[in-house]
Amino acid sequence: MSPPTDLDRLSHADLKSLVLKLFEEVAELRRTVAAQRDEIARLKGGPGRPNIKPSGMDKATDPKSPPAAGSEPRPKGDKTAKLSIDEVRTVKVVSPPDGSRFKGCTSFIVQDLVIRPHVVDFHRERWQQPNGEMLTAPLPAGIGGHFGPQLRRFVLTLYHQGQVTMPRLLALLQAVGIMISKRQLVRLLDAGQDSFLDEARDVLRAGLLSAAWITVDDTGARHKAANGFCTQIGNAHFAWFGTTTSKSRGNFLELLRAGHGDYVINAEALAYMRQRVLASPVIARLAEHPDRCFPDRAAWTAHLERLGIAALKSLPPRRRGSTPDSVLATEGALWGSIKAHGLLPNTVIVSDDAGQFNVGQHGLCWVHAERLVHKLDTFTDEQRVAQRRIRALIWRFYRALKAYRRHPTPQRKAVLSERFDRIFTHKTGFVALDRLLARLHANKGELLMVLDRPEIPLHTNGSENDVRCQVTKRKVSGGTRSDLGRDCRDAFLGLAKTCAKLGITFWDYLGSRLQVPGHLLIPPLQQLIRHRCASG
Repeated sequence: MSPPTDLDRLSHADLKSLVLKLFEEVAELRRTVAAQRDEIARLKGGPGRPNIKPSGMDKATDPKSPPAAGSEPRPKGDKTAKLSIDEVRTVKVVSPPDGSRFKGCTSFIVQDLVIRPHVVDFHRERWQQPNGEMLTAPLPAGIGGHFGPQLRRFVLTLYHQGQVTMPRLLALLQAVGIMISKRQLVRLLDAGQDSFLDEARDVLRAGLLSAAWITVDDTGARHKAANGFCTQIGNAHFAWFGTTTSKSRGNFLELLRAGHGDYVINAEALAYMRQRVLASPVIARLAEHPDRCFPDRAAWTAHLERLGIAALKSLPPRRRGSTPDSVLATEGALWGSIKAHGLLPNTVIVSDDAGQFNVGQHGLCWVHAERLVHKLDTFTDEQRVAQRRIRALIWRFYRALKAYRRHPTPQRKAVLSERFDRIFTHKTGFVALDRLLARLHANKGELLMVLDRPEIPLHTNGSENDVRCQVTKRKVSGGTRSDLGRDCRDAFLGLAKTCAKLGITFWDYLGSRLQVPGHLLIPPLQQLIRHRCASG
Protein backbone atom coordinates (compact mmCIF):
# COMPACT_ATOMS: atom_id res chain seq x y z
CA MET A 1 0.00 0.00 0.00
CA SER A 2 1.45 3.32 -1.05
CA PRO A 3 1.53 6.06 1.64
CA PRO A 4 -0.78 9.11 1.22
CA THR A 5 0.78 12.29 -0.14
CA ASP A 6 -0.20 14.46 2.83
CA LEU A 7 -1.22 12.91 6.15
CA ASP A 8 -2.12 16.29 7.64
CA ARG A 9 -4.93 16.84 5.17
CA LEU A 10 -6.65 13.50 5.88
CA SER A 11 -9.96 13.68 7.69
CA HIS A 12 -10.71 11.72 10.85
CA ALA A 13 -12.64 9.12 8.87
CA ASP A 14 -9.82 8.74 6.33
CA LEU A 15 -7.24 8.37 9.12
CA LYS A 16 -9.37 5.73 10.82
CA SER A 17 -9.73 3.84 7.54
CA LEU A 18 -5.98 4.04 6.98
CA VAL A 19 -5.21 2.73 10.46
CA LEU A 20 -7.61 -0.18 10.04
CA LYS A 21 -5.97 -1.12 6.73
CA LEU A 22 -2.56 -1.00 8.41
CA PHE A 23 -3.86 -3.17 11.25
CA GLU A 24 -5.10 -5.70 8.70
CA GLU A 25 -1.75 -5.73 6.92
CA VAL A 26 0.11 -6.19 10.21
CA ALA A 27 -2.20 -9.05 11.18
CA GLU A 28 -1.66 -10.68 7.79
CA LEU A 29 2.12 -10.30 8.12
CA ARG A 30 1.97 -11.85 11.59
CA ARG A 31 0.05 -14.82 10.20
CA THR A 32 2.62 -15.19 7.44
CA VAL A 33 5.51 -15.09 9.90
CA ALA A 34 3.75 -17.59 12.17
CA ALA A 35 3.16 -19.93 9.22
CA GLN A 36 6.82 -19.68 8.22
CA ARG A 37 7.90 -20.40 11.79
CA ASP A 38 5.62 -23.44 11.85
CA GLU A 39 7.12 -24.67 8.60
CA ILE A 40 10.66 -24.18 9.92
CA ALA A 41 9.73 -26.04 13.10
CA ARG A 42 8.14 -28.84 11.07
CA LEU A 43 11.25 -29.18 8.89
CA LYS A 44 13.38 -29.38 12.03
CA GLY A 45 11.05 -31.96 13.54
CA GLY A 46 9.90 -29.67 16.34
CA PRO A 47 6.38 -28.95 17.61
CA GLY A 48 4.13 -26.43 15.89
CA ARG A 49 1.72 -23.91 17.32
CA PRO A 50 -1.04 -25.16 19.62
CA ASN A 51 -4.42 -25.59 18.00
CA ILE A 52 -6.96 -22.80 18.42
CA LYS A 53 -9.82 -23.70 20.74
CA PRO A 54 -12.78 -24.84 18.62
CA SER A 55 -15.82 -22.62 18.40
CA GLY A 56 -18.18 -25.33 19.64
CA MET A 57 -20.70 -24.72 16.86
CA ASP A 58 -21.42 -28.39 16.21
CA LYS A 59 -22.20 -29.34 19.81
CA ALA A 60 -24.01 -26.11 20.56
CA THR A 61 -26.43 -26.67 17.66
CA ASP A 62 -27.33 -30.26 18.58
CA PRO A 63 -31.02 -30.67 19.46
CA LYS A 64 -31.59 -30.90 23.19
CA SER A 65 -32.79 -34.30 24.30
CA PRO A 66 -36.18 -34.29 26.03
CA PRO A 67 -36.06 -34.73 29.82
CA ALA A 68 -36.46 -38.29 30.97
CA ALA A 69 -39.72 -39.26 32.56
CA GLY A 70 -39.32 -39.02 36.32
CA SER A 71 -36.41 -37.54 38.19
CA GLU A 72 -35.02 -40.79 39.61
CA PRO A 73 -31.83 -42.10 37.99
CA ARG A 74 -32.00 -45.29 36.02
CA PRO A 75 -30.94 -48.36 38.03
CA LYS A 76 -27.57 -49.79 37.06
CA GLY A 77 -27.34 -53.36 35.85
CA ASP A 78 -25.29 -56.09 37.47
CA LYS A 79 -21.82 -55.76 35.89
CA THR A 80 -20.58 -59.05 37.32
CA ALA A 81 -23.28 -60.94 35.41
CA LYS A 82 -21.32 -60.30 32.20
CA LEU A 83 -18.14 -61.88 33.57
CA SER A 84 -17.05 -65.43 32.89
CA ILE A 85 -15.82 -67.06 36.11
CA ASP A 86 -12.51 -68.89 35.59
CA GLU A 87 -11.92 -70.05 39.16
CA VAL A 88 -13.92 -70.42 42.36
CA ARG A 89 -12.10 -70.34 45.68
CA THR A 90 -13.62 -70.95 49.09
CA VAL A 91 -12.16 -68.85 51.91
CA LYS A 92 -12.78 -70.39 55.32
CA VAL A 93 -13.00 -68.66 58.66
CA VAL A 94 -10.15 -69.68 60.93
CA SER A 95 -11.47 -70.96 64.31
CA PRO A 96 -15.01 -69.52 64.45
CA PRO A 97 -16.24 -68.85 68.00
CA ASP A 98 -18.00 -71.65 69.85
CA GLY A 99 -21.70 -71.74 69.21
CA SER A 100 -21.44 -70.20 65.72
CA ARG A 101 -23.62 -71.64 62.95
CA PHE A 102 -22.56 -71.94 59.29
CA LYS A 103 -24.77 -69.79 57.02
CA GLY A 104 -23.23 -70.54 53.63
CA CYS A 105 -20.92 -68.28 51.58
CA THR A 106 -21.09 -64.76 50.17
CA SER A 107 -19.69 -63.98 46.73
CA PHE A 108 -16.94 -61.40 46.15
CA ILE A 109 -15.83 -61.06 42.49
CA VAL A 110 -12.21 -60.11 41.76
CA GLN A 111 -10.88 -59.44 38.25
CA ASP A 112 -7.18 -60.10 37.77
CA LEU A 113 -4.69 -60.37 34.92
CA VAL A 114 -2.16 -63.18 34.47
CA ILE A 115 0.98 -62.23 32.53
CA ARG A 116 3.65 -64.90 32.47
CA PRO A 117 5.64 -66.82 29.86
CA HIS A 118 4.09 -70.02 28.58
CA VAL A 119 6.64 -72.21 26.82
CA VAL A 120 5.44 -75.20 24.81
CA ASP A 121 7.73 -77.93 23.50
CA PHE A 122 6.00 -79.53 20.51
CA HIS A 123 7.17 -83.11 20.07
CA ARG A 124 6.40 -83.61 16.39
CA GLU A 125 6.13 -87.22 15.29
CA ARG A 126 8.32 -88.30 12.42
CA TRP A 127 7.52 -91.26 10.19
CA GLN A 128 9.69 -92.76 7.48
CA GLN A 129 7.59 -93.52 4.42
CA PRO A 130 8.13 -96.59 2.25
CA ASN A 131 9.93 -94.43 -0.32
CA GLY A 132 12.42 -93.34 2.32
CA GLU A 133 11.14 -89.76 2.76
CA MET A 134 10.44 -88.46 6.28
CA LEU A 135 6.91 -87.34 7.24
CA THR A 136 6.79 -84.82 10.10
CA ALA A 137 3.61 -83.84 11.91
CA PRO A 138 2.63 -80.24 11.10
CA LEU A 139 2.48 -77.58 13.77
CA PRO A 140 -0.96 -76.54 15.08
CA ALA A 141 -2.85 -73.72 13.38
CA GLY A 142 -1.54 -70.29 14.31
CA ILE A 143 2.04 -71.43 15.01
CA GLY A 144 4.30 -69.89 12.39
CA GLY A 145 7.53 -69.40 14.28
CA HIS A 146 9.10 -69.63 17.71
CA PHE A 147 6.70 -67.05 19.14
CA GLY A 148 3.10 -68.11 19.63
CA PRO A 149 -0.07 -66.34 18.44
CA GLN A 150 -0.98 -65.07 21.92
CA LEU A 151 2.38 -63.33 22.24
CA ARG A 152 2.05 -61.86 18.74
CA ARG A 153 -1.42 -60.57 19.60
CA PHE A 154 -0.11 -58.99 22.81
CA VAL A 155 2.76 -57.30 20.95
CA LEU A 156 0.59 -55.95 18.12
CA THR A 157 -2.04 -54.65 20.54
CA LEU A 158 0.43 -52.80 22.75
CA TYR A 159 2.42 -51.33 19.87
CA HIS A 160 -0.40 -50.18 17.59
CA GLN A 161 -3.43 -49.67 19.80
CA GLY A 162 -1.56 -48.92 23.03
CA GLN A 163 1.02 -46.69 21.26
CA VAL A 164 3.87 -48.25 23.28
CA THR A 165 7.33 -47.50 21.91
CA MET A 166 9.64 -50.25 20.71
CA PRO A 167 12.22 -49.90 23.54
CA ARG A 168 9.54 -49.95 26.24
CA LEU A 169 7.77 -52.91 24.67
CA LEU A 170 11.06 -54.80 24.48
CA ALA A 171 11.84 -54.01 28.12
CA LEU A 172 8.37 -55.14 29.20
CA LEU A 173 8.62 -58.47 27.38
CA GLN A 174 12.06 -59.17 28.77
CA ALA A 175 10.93 -58.19 32.28
CA VAL A 176 8.15 -60.80 32.32
CA GLY A 177 10.57 -63.49 31.15
CA ILE A 178 10.27 -63.58 27.35
CA MET A 179 13.64 -64.20 25.71
CA ILE A 180 13.48 -61.89 22.70
CA SER A 181 15.84 -59.45 21.00
CA LYS A 182 15.09 -56.13 19.37
CA ARG A 183 15.52 -57.61 15.89
CA GLN A 184 13.08 -60.40 16.70
CA LEU A 185 10.57 -57.87 18.02
CA VAL A 186 10.83 -55.85 14.80
CA ARG A 187 10.17 -59.01 12.83
CA LEU A 188 7.10 -59.75 14.94
CA LEU A 189 5.75 -56.29 14.10
CA ASP A 190 6.62 -56.17 10.39
CA ALA A 191 7.40 -59.57 8.89
CA GLY A 192 4.67 -61.87 7.65
CA GLN A 193 1.88 -59.30 7.86
CA ASP A 194 0.74 -59.62 4.23
CA SER A 195 -2.72 -60.81 5.24
CA PHE A 196 -3.25 -57.69 7.38
CA LEU A 197 -1.97 -55.43 4.59
CA ASP A 198 -4.33 -57.10 2.13
CA GLU A 199 -7.29 -56.75 4.50
CA ALA A 200 -6.53 -53.05 5.04
CA ARG A 201 -6.51 -52.57 1.26
CA ASP A 202 -9.77 -54.52 0.92
CA VAL A 203 -11.31 -52.36 3.66
CA LEU A 204 -10.58 -49.28 1.56
CA ARG A 205 -11.94 -50.87 -1.59
CA ALA A 206 -15.13 -51.95 0.18
CA GLY A 207 -15.62 -48.44 1.54
CA LEU A 208 -15.05 -46.75 -1.82
CA LEU A 209 -17.32 -49.25 -3.58
CA SER A 210 -20.31 -49.03 -1.24
CA ALA A 211 -20.14 -45.84 0.87
CA ALA A 212 -22.55 -43.01 0.11
CA TRP A 213 -20.00 -40.53 1.49
CA ILE A 214 -16.47 -40.37 2.82
CA THR A 215 -14.58 -37.72 4.75
CA VAL A 216 -10.88 -37.07 4.20
CA ASP A 217 -8.07 -35.30 6.03
CA ASP A 218 -4.28 -35.38 6.28
CA THR A 219 -1.52 -34.74 8.80
CA GLY A 220 2.25 -34.70 8.88
CA ALA A 221 4.23 -37.93 9.01
CA ARG A 222 7.91 -38.87 9.22
CA HIS A 223 9.43 -41.61 7.08
CA LYS A 224 13.09 -42.33 6.44
CA ALA A 225 14.06 -39.18 8.35
CA ALA A 226 12.06 -37.01 5.95
CA ASN A 227 8.76 -35.19 6.32
CA GLY A 228 5.75 -36.60 4.53
CA PHE A 229 1.98 -36.66 4.76
CA CYS A 230 -0.51 -39.22 6.04
CA THR A 231 -3.91 -39.11 4.33
CA GLN A 232 -7.02 -40.44 6.07
CA ILE A 233 -10.04 -41.78 4.16
CA GLY A 234 -13.09 -43.09 5.96
CA ASN A 235 -16.65 -42.73 7.15
CA ALA A 236 -18.76 -44.05 10.03
CA HIS A 237 -17.87 -47.67 9.21
CA PHE A 238 -14.20 -47.72 8.21
CA ALA A 239 -10.92 -45.83 8.33
CA TRP A 240 -7.82 -46.12 6.17
CA PHE A 241 -4.43 -44.39 6.26
CA GLY A 242 -1.77 -43.93 3.61
CA THR A 243 1.58 -42.16 4.09
CA THR A 244 3.28 -40.60 1.07
CA THR A 245 5.77 -37.84 0.29
CA SER A 246 3.21 -35.57 -1.39
CA LYS A 247 -0.20 -34.06 -0.71
CA SER A 248 -1.04 -33.13 -4.31
CA ARG A 249 -4.30 -33.91 -6.05
CA GLY A 250 -2.51 -36.54 -8.13
CA ASN A 251 -1.31 -38.24 -4.96
CA PHE A 252 -4.85 -38.25 -3.55
CA LEU A 253 -6.18 -39.78 -6.77
CA GLU A 254 -3.52 -42.49 -6.56
CA LEU A 255 -4.67 -43.33 -3.05
CA LEU A 256 -8.29 -43.46 -4.22
CA ARG A 257 -7.34 -46.24 -6.65
CA ALA A 258 -7.14 -48.48 -3.55
CA GLY A 259 -4.12 -50.49 -4.64
CA HIS A 260 -4.85 -50.64 -8.36
CA GLY A 261 -1.89 -49.44 -10.42
CA ASP A 262 -3.38 -48.90 -13.87
CA TYR A 263 -4.16 -45.73 -15.83
CA VAL A 264 -7.34 -45.61 -17.95
CA ILE A 265 -8.59 -43.22 -20.62
CA ASN A 266 -12.38 -43.47 -20.69
CA ALA A 267 -15.35 -41.12 -20.76
CA GLU A 268 -14.90 -40.20 -17.09
CA ALA A 269 -11.21 -39.45 -17.62
CA LEU A 270 -11.91 -37.18 -20.58
CA ALA A 271 -14.70 -35.41 -18.68
CA TYR A 272 -12.27 -34.79 -15.79
CA MET A 273 -9.71 -33.30 -18.19
CA ARG A 274 -12.31 -30.96 -19.69
CA GLN A 275 -13.46 -29.89 -16.24
CA ARG A 276 -9.85 -29.10 -15.29
CA VAL A 277 -9.49 -27.09 -18.55
CA LEU A 278 -6.84 -29.27 -20.16
CA ALA A 279 -5.91 -28.02 -23.62
CA SER A 280 -8.31 -29.35 -26.27
CA PRO A 281 -5.55 -30.63 -28.62
CA VAL A 282 -4.10 -32.69 -25.76
CA ILE A 283 -7.50 -34.20 -24.98
CA ALA A 284 -7.99 -34.98 -28.67
CA ARG A 285 -4.67 -36.83 -28.88
CA LEU A 286 -5.56 -38.98 -25.89
CA ALA A 287 -9.12 -39.63 -27.07
CA GLU A 288 -8.19 -40.57 -30.65
CA HIS A 289 -5.39 -42.97 -29.75
CA PRO A 290 -6.47 -46.64 -29.72
CA ASP A 291 -4.54 -47.44 -26.52
CA ARG A 292 -6.76 -46.71 -23.53
CA CYS A 293 -5.47 -48.86 -20.64
CA PHE A 294 -1.95 -48.83 -19.22
CA PRO A 295 -0.85 -51.29 -16.50
CA ASP A 296 1.57 -49.03 -14.62
CA ARG A 297 3.21 -45.62 -14.44
CA ALA A 298 6.05 -46.59 -16.77
CA ALA A 299 3.63 -47.57 -19.53
CA TRP A 300 1.59 -44.40 -19.04
CA THR A 301 4.67 -42.15 -19.07
CA ALA A 302 5.91 -43.82 -22.27
CA HIS A 303 2.49 -43.20 -23.84
CA LEU A 304 2.64 -39.49 -22.94
CA GLU A 305 6.10 -39.27 -24.45
CA ARG A 306 4.97 -40.92 -27.69
CA LEU A 307 2.12 -38.43 -27.97
CA GLY A 308 4.44 -35.52 -27.21
CA ILE A 309 2.45 -34.54 -24.10
CA ALA A 310 5.23 -35.15 -21.59
CA ALA A 311 7.43 -32.66 -23.46
CA LEU A 312 4.92 -29.80 -23.10
CA LYS A 313 6.89 -27.76 -20.59
CA SER A 314 6.24 -24.21 -21.80
CA LEU A 315 2.73 -22.92 -21.23
CA PRO A 316 0.96 -20.17 -23.17
CA PRO A 317 0.82 -16.77 -21.44
CA ARG A 318 -2.84 -17.13 -20.46
CA ARG A 319 -2.04 -20.32 -18.58
CA ARG A 320 1.36 -19.50 -17.19
CA GLY A 321 1.59 -20.66 -13.61
CA SER A 322 -1.16 -23.27 -14.03
CA THR A 323 -0.83 -27.04 -13.80
CA PRO A 324 1.21 -28.61 -16.64
CA ASP A 325 -0.68 -30.53 -19.29
CA SER A 326 1.07 -33.80 -18.46
CA VAL A 327 -0.03 -33.52 -14.81
CA LEU A 328 -3.66 -32.82 -15.74
CA ALA A 329 -3.63 -35.71 -18.20
CA THR A 330 -2.23 -38.02 -15.50
CA GLU A 331 -4.89 -36.90 -13.04
CA GLY A 332 -7.55 -37.66 -15.64
CA ALA A 333 -6.14 -41.13 -16.27
CA LEU A 334 -6.10 -41.78 -12.53
CA TRP A 335 -9.72 -40.68 -12.25
CA GLY A 336 -10.54 -42.94 -15.20
CA SER A 337 -8.92 -45.87 -13.36
CA ILE A 338 -10.97 -45.13 -10.24
CA LYS A 339 -14.20 -45.16 -12.21
CA ALA A 340 -13.17 -48.19 -14.28
CA HIS A 341 -12.89 -50.24 -11.08
CA GLY A 342 -16.31 -49.09 -9.90
CA LEU A 343 -14.96 -47.00 -7.03
CA LEU A 344 -16.81 -43.87 -5.83
CA PRO A 345 -19.94 -44.71 -7.89
CA ASN A 346 -22.08 -41.95 -6.37
CA THR A 347 -19.95 -41.05 -3.38
CA VAL A 348 -19.61 -37.56 -1.95
CA ILE A 349 -16.16 -36.58 -0.69
CA VAL A 350 -16.40 -34.18 2.27
CA SER A 351 -13.24 -32.22 3.09
CA ASP A 352 -11.94 -29.12 4.85
CA ASP A 353 -11.53 -27.22 1.53
CA ALA A 354 -7.95 -28.38 0.94
CA GLY A 355 -7.45 -28.18 -2.82
CA GLN A 356 -6.14 -31.71 -3.32
CA PHE A 357 -9.43 -33.22 -2.11
CA ASN A 358 -11.62 -31.37 -4.61
CA VAL A 359 -12.46 -34.23 -6.96
CA GLY A 360 -15.74 -35.81 -8.00
CA GLN A 361 -18.81 -34.90 -5.96
CA HIS A 362 -17.35 -32.65 -3.30
CA GLY A 363 -18.81 -31.22 -0.11
CA LEU A 364 -17.27 -28.82 2.38
CA CYS A 365 -17.02 -28.91 6.16
CA TRP A 366 -19.15 -26.27 7.89
CA VAL A 367 -17.02 -26.31 11.03
CA HIS A 368 -13.96 -25.24 9.02
CA ALA A 369 -16.01 -22.61 7.18
CA GLU A 370 -17.25 -21.07 10.44
CA ARG A 371 -13.75 -21.28 11.89
CA LEU A 372 -12.57 -18.81 9.24
CA VAL A 373 -15.04 -16.24 10.60
CA HIS A 374 -14.08 -17.14 14.16
CA LYS A 375 -10.36 -16.55 13.48
CA LEU A 376 -10.76 -13.13 11.85
CA ASP A 377 -8.75 -10.35 13.51
CA THR A 378 -10.96 -7.51 14.73
CA PHE A 379 -9.71 -4.08 15.79
CA THR A 380 -12.80 -1.98 16.52
CA ASP A 381 -16.08 -2.47 18.37
CA GLU A 382 -17.96 -2.25 15.06
CA GLN A 383 -15.90 -5.09 13.61
CA ARG A 384 -16.37 -7.24 16.70
CA VAL A 385 -20.14 -6.65 16.63
CA ALA A 386 -20.26 -7.57 12.92
CA GLN A 387 -18.24 -10.74 13.55
CA ARG A 388 -20.51 -11.83 16.43
CA ARG A 389 -23.64 -11.16 14.38
CA ILE A 390 -22.45 -13.16 11.37
CA ARG A 391 -21.33 -16.02 13.58
CA ALA A 392 -24.76 -16.08 15.26
CA LEU A 393 -26.43 -16.19 11.83
CA ILE A 394 -24.17 -19.06 10.75
CA TRP A 395 -24.85 -21.00 13.95
CA ARG A 396 -28.62 -20.68 13.49
CA PHE A 397 -28.31 -21.67 9.84
CA TYR A 398 -26.19 -24.69 10.82
CA ARG A 399 -28.87 -25.75 13.28
CA ALA A 400 -31.44 -25.49 10.49
CA LEU A 401 -29.27 -27.69 8.23
CA LYS A 402 -29.16 -30.34 10.96
CA ALA A 403 -32.94 -30.25 11.19
CA TYR A 404 -33.17 -30.56 7.39
CA ARG A 405 -30.97 -33.68 7.45
CA ARG A 406 -33.46 -35.33 9.79
CA HIS A 407 -36.54 -34.32 7.80
CA PRO A 408 -35.66 -33.15 4.24
CA THR A 409 -38.40 -31.60 2.11
CA PRO A 410 -38.29 -29.65 -1.19
CA GLN A 411 -39.87 -26.62 0.50
CA ARG A 412 -37.24 -26.47 3.26
CA LYS A 413 -34.52 -26.96 0.66
CA ALA A 414 -35.61 -23.85 -1.26
CA VAL A 415 -35.93 -21.82 1.93
CA LEU A 416 -32.45 -22.79 3.13
CA SER A 417 -30.90 -21.96 -0.24
CA GLU A 418 -32.39 -18.45 -0.16
CA ARG A 419 -31.38 -18.03 3.48
CA PHE A 420 -27.79 -18.96 2.60
CA ASP A 421 -27.72 -16.20 -0.03
CA ARG A 422 -29.00 -13.61 2.43
CA ILE A 423 -26.34 -14.48 5.01
CA PHE A 424 -23.33 -14.68 2.72
CA THR A 425 -24.15 -11.72 0.49
CA HIS A 426 -24.71 -9.46 3.48
CA LYS A 427 -22.49 -6.36 3.61
CA THR A 428 -21.23 -5.59 7.11
CA GLY A 429 -18.80 -2.77 6.34
CA PHE A 430 -15.99 -4.91 7.76
CA VAL A 431 -13.88 -5.34 4.62
CA ALA A 432 -12.08 -8.54 5.61
CA LEU A 433 -15.32 -10.16 6.77
CA ASP A 434 -17.16 -9.14 3.60
CA ARG A 435 -14.39 -10.64 1.46
CA LEU A 436 -14.59 -13.87 3.45
CA LEU A 437 -18.37 -14.04 3.12
CA ALA A 438 -18.06 -13.56 -0.64
CA ARG A 439 -15.50 -16.37 -0.79
CA LEU A 440 -17.78 -18.70 1.17
CA HIS A 441 -20.74 -17.74 -1.01
CA ALA A 442 -18.71 -18.81 -4.07
CA ASN A 443 -18.58 -22.30 -2.48
CA LYS A 444 -22.37 -22.47 -2.15
CA GLY A 445 -22.73 -25.69 -4.13
CA GLU A 446 -20.24 -27.55 -1.95
CA LEU A 447 -21.43 -26.10 1.37
CA LEU A 448 -25.04 -26.93 0.51
CA MET A 449 -24.33 -30.39 -0.91
CA VAL A 450 -26.34 -31.67 2.04
CA LEU A 451 -29.53 -30.25 0.49
CA ASP A 452 -29.22 -32.76 -2.36
CA ARG A 453 -27.64 -35.51 -0.26
CA PRO A 454 -29.08 -35.31 3.29
CA GLU A 455 -27.21 -38.45 4.35
CA ILE A 456 -23.77 -36.80 4.22
CA PRO A 457 -22.25 -35.18 7.34
CA LEU A 458 -21.91 -31.43 7.74
CA HIS A 459 -18.35 -31.64 9.03
CA THR A 460 -15.14 -33.70 8.94
CA ASN A 461 -14.94 -34.27 12.70
CA GLY A 462 -14.76 -38.02 12.12
CA SER A 463 -11.62 -37.69 10.01
CA GLU A 464 -10.00 -35.32 12.48
CA ASN A 465 -10.70 -37.79 15.26
CA ASP A 466 -9.27 -40.66 13.21
CA VAL A 467 -5.97 -38.92 12.39
CA ARG A 468 -5.26 -38.28 16.07
CA CYS A 469 -3.87 -41.80 16.42
CA GLN A 470 -1.37 -41.01 13.66
CA VAL A 471 -0.42 -37.75 15.37
CA THR A 472 0.05 -39.59 18.67
CA LYS A 473 2.15 -42.27 16.96
CA ARG A 474 4.32 -39.59 15.38
CA LYS A 475 4.86 -37.81 18.69
CA VAL A 476 5.54 -41.01 20.64
CA SER A 477 7.53 -43.09 18.19
CA GLY A 478 8.78 -40.55 15.65
CA GLY A 479 8.91 -41.93 12.12
CA THR A 480 9.42 -45.22 10.32
CA ARG A 481 12.62 -46.44 8.71
CA SER A 482 11.44 -48.98 6.16
CA ASP A 483 8.62 -48.98 3.64
CA LEU A 484 7.29 -52.17 5.22
CA GLY A 485 7.26 -50.56 8.65
CA ARG A 486 5.38 -47.56 7.27
CA ASP A 487 2.81 -49.76 5.53
CA CYS A 488 2.30 -51.90 8.65
CA ARG A 489 1.85 -48.83 10.85
CA ASP A 490 -0.78 -47.38 8.51
CA ALA A 491 -2.54 -50.72 8.04
CA PHE A 492 -2.80 -51.67 11.71
CA LEU A 493 -3.90 -48.20 12.83
CA GLY A 494 -6.57 -48.24 10.13
CA LEU A 495 -7.72 -51.73 11.07
CA ALA A 496 -7.89 -50.76 14.75
CA LYS A 497 -10.04 -47.72 13.93
CA THR A 498 -12.25 -49.80 11.64
CA CYS A 499 -12.78 -52.42 14.34
CA ALA A 500 -13.81 -49.72 16.80
CA LYS A 501 -16.36 -48.34 14.33
CA LEU A 502 -17.77 -51.82 13.70
CA GLY A 503 -18.06 -52.58 17.41
CA ILE A 504 -15.28 -55.17 17.41
CA THR A 505 -12.43 -55.12 19.92
CA PHE A 506 -9.00 -55.03 18.32
CA TRP A 507 -7.93 -57.79 20.72
CA ASP A 508 -10.65 -60.15 19.45
CA TYR A 509 -9.89 -59.21 15.85
CA LEU A 510 -6.21 -60.10 16.23
CA GLY A 511 -7.13 -63.33 18.01
CA SER A 512 -9.31 -64.34 15.08
CA ARG A 513 -6.72 -63.52 12.43
CA LEU A 514 -3.78 -65.06 14.33
CA GLN A 515 -5.82 -68.19 15.17
CA VAL A 516 -5.38 -67.95 18.91
CA PRO A 517 -6.92 -71.07 20.55
CA GLY A 518 -10.51 -70.40 21.58
CA HIS A 519 -10.71 -67.19 19.56
CA LEU A 520 -13.92 -65.59 18.34
CA LEU A 521 -14.70 -66.03 14.65
CA ILE A 522 -14.75 -62.57 13.03
CA PRO A 523 -15.65 -62.37 9.33
CA PRO A 524 -13.58 -60.25 6.92
CA LEU A 525 -13.99 -56.59 7.77
CA GLN A 526 -14.77 -55.68 4.16
CA GLN A 527 -17.89 -57.86 4.30
CA LEU A 528 -19.08 -56.08 7.44
CA ILE A 529 -18.42 -52.68 5.84
CA ARG A 530 -20.41 -53.52 2.73
CA HIS A 531 -23.30 -54.74 4.88
CA ARG A 532 -23.24 -51.63 7.09
CA CYS A 533 -23.07 -49.27 4.10
CA ALA A 534 -25.92 -51.10 2.35
CA SER A 535 -28.11 -50.91 5.45
CA GLY A 536 -27.36 -47.20 5.92
